[in-house]
Amino acid sequence: MKRHRMSDLADGSLEPHVLSAFIEGRRLYKGGVSFHKPGHISHDDERPHLETDIEVFCLLQGEGQIEINGQFEPARAGDILIIEVGEDHHLHSSVENPFVNLWLHAEG
Repeated sequence: MKRHRMSDLADGSLEPHVLSAFIEGRRLYKGGVSFHKPGHISHDDERPHLETDIEVFCLLQGEGQIEINGQFEPARAGDILIIEVGEDHHLHSSVENPFVNLWLHAEG
């Protein structure tokens, strides 16, 4: 996993897409917004949860932890988390301040 901050976007190129400074790809081709319930663990019923391409989480609100291959790290609003191909990953939202995040994939 690689970690950046939303404020880092101002320092990078926004061409051809907003995450070009962090990941390769001609365009962002799929994604969405996730609103987590207090204490929610993403993909908890799907272990391991592996991607076949790079996935990016832009944490818009909240705090908690990111679990990568069974290891935990703190995560909070403003973080940009880049999940590498083959990493088992799960967001653990806090009870007091759950996550709202974008999830995005780039192609090419």
